[in-house]
Amino acid sequence: MLITGGARRIGRALALGFAAQGWDVAVHYGASRAEADQTVVEIAALGRRVLALRADLAVEADVARLVPDCTRLLGRPLCVINNASAFDEDTARDVGYERLLRQMAINVGAPLVLARTLFDATPEAAATNDALRGVVINVLDQKLVNMNPDYLSYTLSKAALENATIALAQALAPKLRVVGLAPGLTLQSAGQTPDGFEAAHKITPLGRASRPEDLVGAALYLATAAGVTGTTLVVDGGQHLVPSPRDVMFMIGR
Repeated sequence: MLITGGARRIGRALALGFAAQGWDVAVHYGASRAEADQTVVEIAALGRRVLALRADLAVEADVARLVPDCTRLLGRPLCVINNASAFDEDTARDVGYERLLRQMAINVGAPLVLARTLFDATPEAAATNDALRGVVINVLDQKLVNMNPDYLSYTLSKAALENATIALAQALAPKLRVVGLAPGLTLQSAGQTPDGFEAAHKITPLGRASRPEDLVGAALYLATAAGVTGTTLVVDGGQHLVPSPRDVMFMIGR
């Protein structure tokens, strides 16, 4: 499998979780070389084949070579997880082309190109063989179900990716399945205090939002659920059921 942003945070948890279940892993990274190398060491210690691949997800040529490089060095990936995201704060009052287009390139353009190149690498026999069929998992966000206007460009890019998940599932079947995974608040963000994170985590019906292990279990299910395509699994402790007119960080303070 190939995972973007696999060196840190949720991506690292997913990479290690898949490796623990017997998957070989290509860990994409952008600027996090040291973290990627450490993740590679930990996956190798689990007895799996692993490599790190660097690419700037804002550059189409970089993205287009990830699946071919993975195929050449590790084997054709059966699963691509589009986990990496640009997450820059803006609002309707200060949104501009530069920030919007950068986040669209990374958060939508890269997943589209990776889906296209995985389709090209997947043999025609996959159309009638579940064992050969590829799957693309697009990491989304629970706020698409519980909309608020904060982080506007990021939100718009994730909304576009959610709809792309449906369109790709239609266009690339039956060789590929394409699904979405929408986490809630999972890890402490930069600038957020531990107390603020814990308070935000508890504003859910289950008394806690998503944890890394929840996302690993959900992603493993989606990667192997042969009859599932074109849909999104929300894994957030019910966070999307609690009305939130602003991002939870702003609702309770940081």
